[in-house]
Amino acid sequence: MSRRKTERLLNLVICLLATRRPLSAEQIRHAVPGYDREGDEAFQRMFERDKNELREIGIPIEVHKDPWEEDPGYRIVRQAYELPEITLEPDEAAVLGLAAQVWQRASLAEAAGGALLKLRAGGVETDESAVGSLELRVDTRDPAFPALWEAVRDRRAVRFDYRTAGSGTAATRTLEPWGVVSRRGRWYVVGHDRGRGEHRVFRLSRITGPVTPIGRPGEVKVPPGIDLREMVGWRDDLALPERVALLRVRPGTCQGLRQLAQAVRPGGGADGWDEVDVSFSDPERLAGWIASLGDDVEVSGPPDARDAVIRRLKGALA
Repeated sequence: MSRRKTERLLNLVICLLATRRPLSAEQIRHAVPGYDREGDEAFQRMFERDKNELREIGIPIEVHKDPWEEDPGYRIVRQAYELPEITLEPDEAAVLGLAAQVWQRASLAEAAGGALLKLRAGGVETDESAVGSLELRVDTRDPAFPALWEAVRDRRAVRFDYRTAGSGTAATRTLEPWGVVSRRGRWYVVGHDRGRGEHRVFRLSRITGPVTPIGRPGEVKVPPGIDLREMVGWRDDLALPERVALLRVRPGTCQGLRQLAQAVRPGGGADGWDEVDVSFSDPERLAGWIASLGDDVEVSGPPDARDAVIRRLKGALA
């Protein structure tokens, strides 16, 4: 299923779940992104297909016929859509808690918000509390994650520049991605390296610059019986030595960074900035964190950590 269709179906569910009264097809057409660009006949065909697909996966779309209205109305009754009360054992609750910590990326929040905004603009009352459970999030600061996740989903090859451990230069790799895996707080992509003719594992934090899709979707075939987690577990660089980075932090900022620091020296810098010692093992992972803090932090050392931050910032600027 394409990303455009997935977002349209999700927007349709949000629209029908959030409304307090049945909506006509014309109201849905103007409220749901993806429908408003279609002609009358094309919209009707698309809307009928979408309704059928949602019903096939168990989403109950109800049809209401008002004797005072010419066209029927549609909605999803929240009570029919919600799961019954679920009781979890302690170990099951622990697993769900871990999963909730992983999903922290709001990739669909913008689309959901846009649908609700259009409904309110059209005079339709919305129940936003019914939509909260539809946001999925993934916590990763690696810029390569979205493009690689989409490539795995679409079974499409990619090309990117990659820095190996201890190297200051990047080489271009062409990969047929089989999956993206998290291990010990780090993210990896596993697949077939076309240049080397064998399977390889790449750490996302060492990918520099954009990830470019190549070829057509559906061309990548995942070999049967592949255990991605086991392949990632073979890597020798998971246990990099721990070091200490010296950071200069603007006074009164970056409280989370200060809480994790080994030491904080207020006003220790020549310009009055605070000096902070932070332990790290992977300079690229540290760089993703520091770069997200903007101009409130500067890395004084070690040099490889400072260079990693500079590369991140230059990549963001480009």
